[in-house]
Amino acid sequence: MDKIGDVSGRKICGSQLKAALLRTMTAMTASAAPTRPPPSFASFREFYPYYLGEHGNRTSRRLHVSGTLLAVAIAAGAVVTSRWAWLLAVPLAGYLPAWVGHFFFEGNSPATFRYPLYSLRGDFSMLAEVLTGRMRW
Repeated sequence: MDKIGDVSGRKICGSQLKAALLRTMTAMTASAAPTRPPPSFASFREFYPYYLGEHGNRTSRRLHVSGTLLAVAIAAGAVVTSRWAWLLAVPLAGYLPAWVGHFFFEGNSPATFRYPLYSLRGDFSMLAEVLTGRMRW
């Protein structure tokens, strides 16, 4: 069994670490979960105002835009250099900063969990609005 040392010097195995991370993420998601049922949307046009409302905190928006730009840069680098393994880093680069923004600055649950495709499109729409100056950075 693979052993990993933690801060206290105890040895824990990889499966214990995975279980601890899963418990932490579940607790974070539960603490940020909405108290009312999520709304339903017939189109992205209906969804986007909701998406923007979930990104009212400026720091959160900056984390989203930075993560999306980083994900695009990594994907472009993978294509240009034919280093396809880099594509594995794209979701991490895009979602990790965004989720930090939601959990620590917005205090809400990422729309990705309920509306994955609309949320991804929202990320790119918000990036486009920031880059064109239609939305405050």
